[in-house]
Amino acid sequence: MARPGFSPLYQLDFENPILEIERQIDAIEERADAERYSDELAQLNNTRAGLLSKIYADLTPWQTVRIARHPLRPQTTDYMSLICRDFCELHGDRAFGDDAAIITGFARIGSVKCMFIGHNKGKTVAEKVAANFGCAHPEGYRKALLKMKLAAKLGLPIVTLVDTPGAYPGVGSEQRGQAQAIAVNLMEMSRLRTPIVSIVIGEGGSGGALGIAVADRVAMLEHAWYSVISPEGCAAILWKSANEETNNRAAECLALTARRNLENGLVDAVIREPLGGAHRDPRASADALSSWIVDHLRELSRVNPEALVRQRLAKFRKMGAFRDELSVSTA
Repeated sequence: MARPGFSPLYQLDFENPILEIERQIDAIEERADAERYSDELAQLNNTRAGLLSKIYADLTPWQTVRIARHPLRPQTTDYMSLICRDFCELHGDRAFGDDAAIITGFARIGSVKCMFIGHNKGKTVAEKVAANFGCAHPEGYRKALLKMKLAAKLGLPIVTLVDTPGAYPGVGSEQRGQAQAIAVNLMEMSRLRTPIVSIVIGEGGSGGALGIAVADRVAMLEHAWYSVISPEGCAAILWKSANEETNNRAAECLALTARRNLENGLVDAVIREPLGGAHRDPRASADALSSWIVDHLRELSRVNPEALVRQRLAKFRKMGAFRDELSVSTA
């Protein structure tokens, strides 16, 4: 039986020491007389935990990006099934069609009723193609905004999960107003009179991510990334080539990790993941996510709607502010 979080088609090179130990553990556990090796199993499990702690405590930004793209990393649909009750999906933008890259619907998280919105990357090949691998069209952003306005009308808070490499860049999307759709979302979300929380659960690429992430509280899972461009895109622009070396340099320069985004004031919190990443224990990751959402929605529900909008606007206006101290000579 495959170990949780293990994919034979996607192995991270910096995890090779861990994978070797896990193979030894699996070999012993599959033996009919495995109980005879309980001491050896305990020692191997302790060694594995120690290696995981050491490796994941010192990840490079590019390694973080690769973890965020792990095929077994929990997606919006996984968290939806793990933390949402009574989910009722809502479709369409009342203008063009229904974009599978964004899922919307009524849900209950813990004791909180909300509007649940998130990027959908798809699981199977057919689902991935239908959802453009999580890259939404303008109708996806219009669908999201339509449901957000419905939530505000009904007095429901909004929860969004961000997981996209970026908005879909095709000709059809541009013809149907991709840039305008995202810009309108930024404007309208900034003034919705209802609590909004947003969490980057994997990839947070550019305007495609920001289109559903203008929120009162923005958090990132520990091994997610959030940036104006992907490392490959940045490398291709700056060094005319995207390879292992330039991707590493770009990821470092972009300050895209959860820790760096928190330091720079672009997110409000970092949600810890299980040891070795969310793909190793989706249930524990979902529990941490659910707890953070419920706690912050309860806190925000006590704020007057007008004050909520003022605070949200002030939060985003102060991003990127700086002072340029000039020395003025009086001579």
